[in-house]
Amino acid sequence: MENNKHQAYDLPQSYQPHPFPTAAYVNRAMVSQELLVAKRMKQLTFEEIATRIGGSKEWVAAAMLGQASMEREDAFQLTELLEVDSRLAYVLEEPPMRGSLDRTVPVDPLIYRFYEITQVYGTTLKALINEMFGDGIMSAINLDIKVDKRPDDEDPEGERVVITLDGKFLPYEKW
Repeated sequence: MENNKHQAYDLPQSYQPHPFPTAAYVNRAMVSQELLVAKRMKQLTFEEIATRIGGSKEWVAAAMLGQASMEREDAFQLTELLEVDSRLAYVLEEPPMRGSLDRTVPVDPLIYRFYEITQVYGTTLKALINEMFGDGIMSAINLDIKVDKRPDDEDPEGERVVITLDGKFLPYEKW
């Protein structure tokens, strides 16, 4: 195989997709695992998948990881692109059980940093949002997420992570 990250792996002639499990055993984790393995085998990025089926790389990643649902057309386009059993599309259409982390402190260093950010700066963000908008919350439902990178001005060899959370403000109402 050429050294091209976009070239799919050569599969043996005898390759048959793993039979789809019975409904009793289907869960989002299994579907996510199958989609992520297929993504890896086809050497696609989330951004490349998003370009092909529509939507953002962030939404595609969330859906493939079981944290967002897809419309039927998008779900079937994804299964076709990844060459997985099309019946997985039906699972992708279902509203997921959101919130994939255990209730314990996360141990993955990257995910822990988000936990740390909310522990250290959560009250600051709350105070600023409440001061600017009033008593309420930023929606996690009506939310756009962007993940980008940019050069680090202070370290020419480094890069910076840019995460944008663009959520609708929802005021608490009197009842």
